[in-house]
Amino acid sequence: MEGLKNKIAIVTGASRGIGKSICLALAQHGANIVAAATNEELLQKTCTEVSAFGVQSLAVKCDVSQSAEADKLIDAAVQKFQRVDILVNNAGITRDTILPRMKEDQWDAVMNVNLKGTFNCMKACSRHMMRQQYGRIINISSVIGISGNAGQANYAASKAGVIALTKSAAKEFGSRNITVNSVAPGFIVTDMTAGLSEDMKNKMLAQIPLQRLGEGKDIANAVLFLASSLADYMTGQVLVVDGGMVM
Repeated sequence: MEGLKNKIAIVTGASRGIGKSICLALAQHGANIVAAATNEELLQKTCTEVSAFGVQSLAVKCDVSQSAEADKLIDAAVQKFQRVDILVNNAGITRDTILPRMKEDQWDAVMNVNLKGTFNCMKACSRHMMRQQYGRIINISSVIGISGNAGQANYAASKAGVIALTKSAAKEFGSRNITVNSVAPGFIVTDMTAGLSEDMKNKMLAQIPLQRLGEGKDIANAVLFLASSLADYMTGQVLVVDGGMVM
C-alpha cells in the first residue's frame, strides 16, 4: 500500500477483533504501531504479532473514555517516535437492551467509550498533526449509526455521533493537510458478535447480498486505503463495508 512505510499509526481497541486486524494490516505494509487497549495481556500479544513484520511497536494500556489517559497515549507515541501520522479510533463497546429497559449507566458507558473516546484521542492527536501539517484520522463507526437498530439505541447514537464528529473535524483540519474519514462496518465476526444466537446470525446473513459475514480483514483493508496516499483527496467520508447490507 502506498505511503505507509515508516509511518506511525495509533490504533485503539487493538487487543482483539477489528482493532488487531487493523494493526497487523498496517504493520504488514510497513507502519510502526502504537497499540492501545485496556487488556494488557492481549495487547502484548498484538504487539508480538506486529513485530513479526519487522516494524516497531508500542503497547499502551489506555481507557480512551478518560481524557487524561488519551493524552498519555498520544504523548507516549510522540515520545517514542517523535510524530503521529495515522490515528485509528476503533475502541468500542456495546450494552444492548431495548430503550425502556436501558439504564443510565448503560447509555453513559457506550457514549463515553465510543463517542467521547474518539473525541478525546482526536483532540490529543490533532495538536501534533497540525504542527507537522500532516495526518490521517480514521474513525470506526458502524452501519448501525446510519440505519439504527432495535435494542441498540445507545450504540446507534454513539456511532452516528462518530460520523458527525468525523465530518466536522474534516472541515476544521482540511487546511492543515489532515484528512478525517470514517469506516462503517456491517456485521463483522468478532468476539463482540460471538455471543449472538445462530438464529440471529442467520437473520443478519439473509440481509447481506454478498451472502457472507464480514471479517476483520475486510475493515482493515478499508483502513489501509484511507490511511494511504491513494486516499489523499478524500476527507469527511463514510466508507461503508457491509457486503451490501445497508444501501
